[in-house]
Amino acid sequence: MAETAFRPFQTSLDPDRALALVRAATDGAEDGELFLERRRSEVLHFDDGRVKTASYDASEGFGLRAVKGEVAGYAHATEISEPALKRAVETARLAVGDGGGVMAPGPKPTNRRLYTDADPIAGAEFPVKIETLREIDAFARDLDPRVVQVSATIMASHQEVEILRPDGLHVTDVRPMTRVNVSVIVEQNGRRESGVAGGGGRLGLDGLLDPADWQAKAREALRIALVNLDAEPAPAGVMDIVLGPGWPGILLHEAIGHGLEGDFNRKGSSAFAGLMGRQVAAKGVTVLDDGTLPDRRGSLSVDDEGTPSGRNVLIEDGILTGFMQDRQNARLMGVEPTGNGRRESFQHIPMPRMTNTYMLGGDTDPSEIVAGLEDGIWAVGFGGGQVDITNGKFVFSCTEAYRVRNGKVGAPVKGATLIGDGPSALMRIQALGNDMALDPGMGNCGKAGQWVPVGVGQPTVRIGGLTVGGAAA
Repeated sequence: MAETAFRPFQTSLDPDRALALVRAATDGAEDGELFLERRRSEVLHFDDGRVKTASYDASEGFGLRAVKGEVAGYAHATEISEPALKRAVETARLAVGDGGGVMAPGPKPTNRRLYTDADPIAGAEFPVKIETLREIDAFARDLDPRVVQVSATIMASHQEVEILRPDGLHVTDVRPMTRVNVSVIVEQNGRRESGVAGGGGRLGLDGLLDPADWQAKAREALRIALVNLDAEPAPAGVMDIVLGPGWPGILLHEAIGHGLEGDFNRKGSSAFAGLMGRQVAAKGVTVLDDGTLPDRRGSLSVDDEGTPSGRNVLIEDGILTGFMQDRQNARLMGVEPTGNGRRESFQHIPMPRMTNTYMLGGDTDPSEIVAGLEDGIWAVGFGGGQVDITNGKFVFSCTEAYRVRNGKVGAPVKGATLIGDGPSALMRIQALGNDMALDPGMGNCGKAGQWVPVGVGQPTVRIGGLTVGGAAA
C-alpha cells in the first residue's frame, strides 16, 4: 500500500513561518535554501538459491543552507519541525557573518517532468518480487550446466523533495529509481569466472520484472562469464585501444567528466583549468552532460537547488566550451548555473556533479574501427577505476576485452588495465563510431563522500597509445 504523499508544509511546518525562518537564515547572504526530503528504499537480494537480504529503509529530514562568497553554513536534522528549523537557522547564519551580501536571483521555475512520480516500491507485491528472483535463479542455472552460482537483486527507491528559497520560490520533485542486477559464476576444469549484467532507471518495476527483460540480463551475464573462461593473460605495453559503446563511457566520466566540474576549475585544481575556448580533444569530439533525458538514471527534472537540469555542451568539436555548475560556483565564476547542483541527501551540501555524461557518435562503422587496429586491445566492458583530478591520470580494469592483431579479433584477455590521462587520451582519439549508446542504467558516482546516480555513454572509440597493464609479456 502506497504511503501518503510527502507534504511537510501541510503536516509539519507552517509555510509562512518557515519562509520567515529561511529569510532570517539568509539575511545578508548571497544564496541559500531549505531542502526537505523523504526517501524510502527496498533491496531484495537472492543468492545461491535463497533470499540473502531483504531490507527496507526510510528517512526524512531537512537541510538549511546560507551562502556568502566561498563560505557555506549548513545544518540538517531528521526532525522536520519549527523548533528544529530555528536551531538550524542559528548554525547556518554563522556563514553570513556581518552580512552585506546581495541575494542571487533564484532559479527559473519549470513544470517539466522527466519521469513518473509513482512509487516503484508499491508497484509490485513483495511475493511477486521474491518469485521473480527465484525464476531468475532457476533460468540462469538452466542456461548452462557450468553455472555454479547465481545472484540476483531487485532495488527500488522513492525520493520526494521540496525546496523553499528566501524569495518564496517553492519547488517539488518526486524521483523514482529501479534496478535489476544478475550475476553468474561458471566453472570449467577447476577455473571459475563471473559475469554481471543489470540496469534500470527512473521508472517503475513493471518492465524490469518482465521475463523478457531479466532473461536478457541473465543471458548477458552468462555470456560475459563464458568469455572470461577462455580468456588469456592480458599483454602489457603501450598500444592502441578500441573502447566499446555504452558503459565504457565510465572512463569518460571519471577521467574527463570530473575535471569539467565547476568547483575543480574555479579552484584551479583540474587538469582543464584555464583552458576554456582551447582545443582539449581531437577534432570531431563532442562531450555533453545532459540531465534532461527522460527516465534515465542520471536525469533530474530539477537539481537539488531547484535549477532545471540542462543539456550542457562541455566539449564541442574538440574545443572546451563549458563546465558543470551549481549555483555557488557559477556565481563565483561569473557564469550561469547549469542544473548540476546535486547532493546525496538532506544531510549533505550540494556541489557540482554530473548527470548523464556522454560523447556523441561519429560516422564510422564500428567494425571498420576495430579492423583498423593493428596491434591492441578491444575493451568492451569495464569494472572499477581510479582517477587523479589534478592531472587526469586514470587506471581502469577491463571486465571484457579482446586481443586484436592486424585488424582481426583474437582471444579474450583477462586482467587488462588501461592506464593514461584524460587530457592526453582526448587528443589521441583516432575514430568515432556511429553507434553511440547510453549505459543500461547502473552507474553511481562518488565525490567528497557523497554518492549520486549517474549515466554515461559513448560510441565505439579508438584511442592511440594507451598503456595496458597485464600479466603477459
